[in-house]
Amino acid sequence: MSVLEVDGLTKRFGGLVAVDDFSLDVEQGEIVGLIGPNGSGKSTVFNCIMSIYDVTEGTIQFNGDAITDDKTHEIVNKGLSRVSQESNPIDLYPVAGNIKLFTLPNSIRSLRGGASDEEIYEYAARIDIEDKLQEMPDELPHADVRRLEIAKALATEPEMLLLDEPFAGMNQAEINELAGQIERFREEGMTIVVVDHNMGGLMNLVDRVVVLNNGEMLAAGSPEEIAENQRVQEAYLAGEGL
Repeated sequence: MSVLEVDGLTKRFGGLVAVDDFSLDVEQGEIVGLIGPNGSGKSTVFNCIMSIYDVTEGTIQFNGDAITDDKTHEIVNKGLSRVSQESNPIDLYPVAGNIKLFTLPNSIRSLRGGASDEEIYEYAARIDIEDKLQEMPDELPHADVRRLEIAKALATEPEMLLLDEPFAGMNQAEINELAGQIERFREEGMTIVVVDHNMGGLMNLVDRVVVLNNGEMLAAGSPEEIAENQRVQEAYLAGEGL
């Protein structure tokens, strides 16, 4: 069953076509990689799915419900959450306070002032920062700041996560650790789409790969098929290669 269905998505900014007739189906429990050279439209696709940008043409469905015209908070409350490529912690609050803020949009939790301390601990523990709850974000190493962004998304209780550049700025050990944590999310029943420029980390994690180039789908297939695809290599070389 498709959890996410993107059909004929087009996004124009004036005369610039950022995404052109892009379609994507993601099945329950999949981890899908969305890759492409810089400026190929990957983050624009995520922004359209989450209603950060209005869709010019096309439709988006989540769990069979049309979400093309929904507000971002409505999409989050339906179970779809996104981690941006930029880390945006609120430095006035410790890690626990940052996570708690993301439980407030949930209408039931808002009535009782957000998640309990126990619930916040559980969200943090799922991404291995439970021992950092009282630290301030600017005291954290980079990898833990990225984990905090994921913990904030987990606090919305998503069925599906869109991860934009989760491995950015991490060393190989940190990438391997985070990839294992993302795999655990799948084992818990979550569906995931990952955008990242770290090809080693992404290719070892995902079930299949979709390639964007100049806003259009260039190729789709298994990690092995994409790594050997001549058109993909040429796009990157303009491709540094894969």
